[in-house]
Amino acid sequence: MILKNIYHADSHRYDNEASLYARCGRSGILLPRISLGFWHNFGGIDSYENCRAITHYAFDHGITHFDLANNYGPPYGSAEETLGHLMDDDFKPYRDELFISTKAGYDMWPGPYGNWGSRKYLFASLEQSLKRMHLDYVDLFYSHRLDPVTPLEETLQALVDIVRQGKALYIGISNWPLEQLKVGVEYLNRNNVPLLIYQGRLNMIDRKHIETGLLSFCKDNGIGFIAFSPLAQGLLTDRYLNGIPKDSRMAREHFLTSDRLTPELQEYVLKLREEAATHGQSTSEAALRWVLKQDGVTSVLVGASSAEQLKQNIRCIDL
Repeated sequence: MILKNIYHADSHRYDNEASLYARCGRSGILLPRISLGFWHNFGGIDSYENCRAITHYAFDHGITHFDLANNYGPPYGSAEETLGHLMDDDFKPYRDELFISTKAGYDMWPGPYGNWGSRKYLFASLEQSLKRMHLDYVDLFYSHRLDPVTPLEETLQALVDIVRQGKALYIGISNWPLEQLKVGVEYLNRNNVPLLIYQGRLNMIDRKHIETGLLSFCKDNGIGFIAFSPLAQGLLTDRYLNGIPKDSRMAREHFLTSDRLTPELQEYVLKLREEAATHGQSTSEAALRWVLKQDGVTSVLVGASSAEQLKQNIRCIDL
C-alpha cells in the first residue's frame, strides 16, 4: 500500500487577499481573479499526481474556485471523479474555503433524458455529479447551454428548485444569448434566486460578449462574469508562432482545429508578443490581463497542464 503525502495548505495563501479577489456582481461572494478550470488535464486519461500538484499550487496561492462540468474529461464525468479523489485525499478539511461549480447542458448519457435542459436531466445530472465529486452540495450550478426546445420556464424553475433543495448555493448561466439571458434574469429575480454569474468565452480574438452588450448587461444588473478560453485555447500564446507542435491540442484536431492558425493570426500574436515584451510581460500574461481589465469581468478561468504553467498564468494578477 502506497501512502500519499498529507497535504497541508500554505498558511500564507490569503496574504494578498485585496488583490486576489473581486466581488461577484452585487452578491456576497468574492471570487479569485484567476480561477482553475477542469475542462482539460483532469480527466481519467491524465496523471492524478499532476492533478494534485496543480490543485495544491492553486489553493496555496489563493485560487479557491474550481470549475467543472458533468462532461469534462475525457471520458465524460472523469474530471468530477478526479475532484472526488482530491476531496478525499487533500481538500476535505478545506471544503468551506472552496467554491466549487459544475454544469449540465451537453450530452452526458444515451437516450432522451441525458442532454439539454429539461428538469429531468438537470436534477439527474446534478445528483450524479455530487456522487462523483463526493460532495453534499455545490456552491454554483450552471445551465451549460440554452435548450432551444425545452421551455425556458422549465429550465429556470429547475434551477430555482435546486437551490431551494440545498443542492446548490448559487445559480449560473453559460452560453445563453443575451435575449434569453434577460428572460432568465427576470425569472430568477422574481423567484428570489438571483443569477450569480454568467460564464462566456472572452479573449482578444473573440469579443462577442462585449460587442453584443452582454458583458455590460451583466455589470448593470449586478451579475458577475467569468471568462473562459481567455487564451483562445493557446492561440494567444507563443505556442503556435512557428507552426503546430506535435504534442499540441491543435495537432489532435479536436477542440482546436488547424484552420484557425492563419498567417493573419500569427502576425497578430507576434505583434502582441512584441508589445507585451515592452511592458515586461509574456504573450499569455498580456492576453489574460486584457480580459481581467474589461469592465464587468469578475474572474478568468485558466486551464493548466502543470503547476509551473499555472504559476506563469497567475502572474498577470500582479502586473
